[in-house]
Formats: sequence, C-alpha cells, structure tokens
Amino acid sequence: MREIIFDTETTGLDSRDDRVIELGGVELVNRFPTGRTFHHYINPQGRPIHAEAQAVHGISAADLAGKPTFAEIAQEWLAFTEGARLVAHNATFDVGFLNVEFGRLGHPVIDNGRVVDTLALARRKHPMGPNSLDALCRRYGIDNARRTKHGALLDSELLAEVYIELIGGKQAALGLDSATAPAQGRENVRQIEIIVVQRPSPLPSRLSEAERDAHAGMVATLGEKALWLKVAAG
Repeated sequence: MREIIFDTETTGLDSRDDRVIELGGVELVNRFPTGRTFHHYINPQGRPIHAEAQAVHGISAADLAGKPTFAEIAQEWLAFTEGARLVAHNATFDVGFLNVEFGRLGHPVIDNGRVVDTLALARRKHPMGPNSLDALCRRYGIDNARRTKHGALLDSELLAEVYIELIGGKQAALGLDSATAPAQGRENVRQIEIIVVQRPSPLPSRLSEAERDAHAGMVATLGEKALWLKVAAG
C-alpha cells in the first residue's frame, strides 16, 4: 500500500482567494518511509501573504521571487501522488486549497475517498485532546525541536511518524516479512529469533550405596537439628 503524507503552507486562510506557497510530501509503502519526498516553494503570482500567515510559516514574498508557479509544479505533484492514498492533518484545509489550485488549471478535484485526515483519527483515538501536530508529537515522544515554524516538508515528515503511531503501524510492522517491505525500509523490520533450550537430563548418580546411606543420614540429622532449634526458640 502506497501513501503520501503531505502538507501545504498558504498566503492565508481563504482557499478561494489565497494561494498555496509551499507543498511537501513524503512517501510510505506498507507503512515504511521509502526516502522519496516532494517539496516546492510556489510563487503566488502577486497574491500578498497575510501577516498572520507569515508569522506561522515565516515565508515572505521575497522568499518566493523566482519560484515556480503552481501550474509549473502540478504535473510533478500528480505523478508523485498517482495511485496513492493522501494523508494530511486537518485534510479539509489542505485538500480544499489544492482543489481550488487544480480547478484554476481545469483539473478534476481530488477524490475524497483517497484522503485520510489524521486530525479526525486523533480525535477518535484521543477524544480529550489536544490533537495539534505539536501535541501529538509530545504524546508519542517524537522529536519536533526543529519545528520553530511550520514548514510543508518538515511537517509532513513529523506527521508520517505521528500517523504510524495513530494506526499502530509499528506493532503491525513486526509481522511483516522483510521481503514485503521496501528496500529502503527493511532496516526498520525487527526480526525476532526464539531459541529454545532443552533442560538436560539429570546425570546418573556416581555415589556408592554406602555413600548414599551416609548422605541420607546427614540430611536426617540436619532435619532433627532444625526441629530442635525451632522448639528451643519457641
């Protein structure tokens, strides 16, 4: 099974007027990262970046000067995601923006049947929350120290780890044969070898009959001595 964990950054919150300015994704096959990624900064074609949005992702208009437009990266994205399930945190936001961008190009919208929303998964699994990406990283012990600002590729990488935890993928991965995992991920498959050690049979006694009688007498004496001590202490 092939999945693309992805994220977007935008000029603002209104998908009808604002534009996607960063798009990133990482590929999983059978819950293992393959090492394949997608990442582009995107020129918003004159659409200004809201101050509130820039405070979140830190991307300025100057950073996007000379970057490709969405139309110029669209086919590369479609090729990268072809046939894969799409996984995003608060997927309605990201998919909504991509659908508007594709609509401007006359391309069909994304089929909701291939979209997984990790925010919805997290809310079902942890109904008391919080369920932001940062909160889920803390819950699952995932290092997000690099995330001083939002970033599409970094957030996709962190979300991939969170997603695997949400679906119990690490435990499920133990049952996979290494031959079924992608070559880049096989080092993540733990193979467990169980060694059964049979208890050896008792060695035959090498004591003579006289020695066995002497040993039995000594044991009896110890038993009588222990009984006497108990009565004396009594």
